[in-house]
Amino acid sequence: MTAGLPATDPTFATLREFRPLLLKAHKILMEAEKEAYEATYGPIAHKGEYLRLVLNHEQFSWLRPISQFIVQMDEVLMAKQPQPAEKAVELHDQARHLLQETEIGQAFQQQVAAVASTNPEMAALALRMAELLSSEP
Repeated sequence: MTAGLPATDPTFATLREFRPLLLKAHKILMEAEKEAYEATYGPIAHKGEYLRLVLNHEQFSWLRPISQFIVQMDEVLMAKQPQPAEKAVELHDQARHLLQETEIGQAFQQQVAAVASTNPEMAALALRMAELLSSEP
């Protein structure tokens, strides 16, 4: 069995760089989805209603696995116990699979492209995330 490494070890460097990019992209995409929802159904009355929609409405369903993956990365990167290097590789592979190779990934890529066409920050985030996913952890 391999001894665990602190998540600050260089083995985890790609994930440490990737996580805030994904978090920011997720936030931008949530806002875009909220705007699309409101364009169809009208204004969301309050934050509690917005949370209910994010958790339950079909329009936001494609974002839920991404939210769950961010939490999973946080659990590893912020763990008090050293993590095996294999965990960094596993999370990197999961990110690549989730965000590029699945139906969720297709929706993610389409929405990123749509938002990036009018949002330079999203364009830069998308480019850097793609670079990190194509690299080795």
